[in-house]
Amino acid sequence: MTVEVGERAPEFEALDQNLKQRKLSEFKGQKLVLAFFPGAFTGVCTKEMCRFRDSMAGFNNLGAKVVGISVDTPFSLAEFAKANKLNFDLLSDAEKNVSKKYGVLYENFVNIPGLRASKRSVFVLDKEGNVRYKWVSEDPGVEPDYEKVKEEVSKLA
Repeated sequence: MTVEVGERAPEFEALDQNLKQRKLSEFKGQKLVLAFFPGAFTGVCTKEMCRFRDSMAGFNNLGAKVVGISVDTPFSLAEFAKANKLNFDLLSDAEKNVSKKYGVLYENFVNIPGLRASKRSVFVLDKEGNVRYKWVSEDPGVEPDYEKVKEEVSKLA
């Protein structure tokens, strides 16, 4: 299963870093950036989430929210958010359902059979919950084009 530009983003539920159950539908009416990442406390993921943190003023000015999603537990994500002073929600996809729904689940991460993680990917959703931009990397070492993400958000009404 994959999600394509122009399609409605699949609904999901996941715990955030504060153990609060969250739903995609609660963000309806807002521009949203879903940033999937393989794992907390890893070099590239830390750099990526800190780049989003440092860009939050720009996203806020555009009326957009950023949500990070990984297969880490909510407890790991809470420590990751605290250690890096992240100023946006992180969602735990520990059961891998969200990553699977969006077509961004590595089944054999870094060629280790059975090691499953989210692919580094970004989905920009409009206020109605439709996917307006999609970027997925097969290489976990590659970061998204942050300016392109911001540009895509700025195109949304």
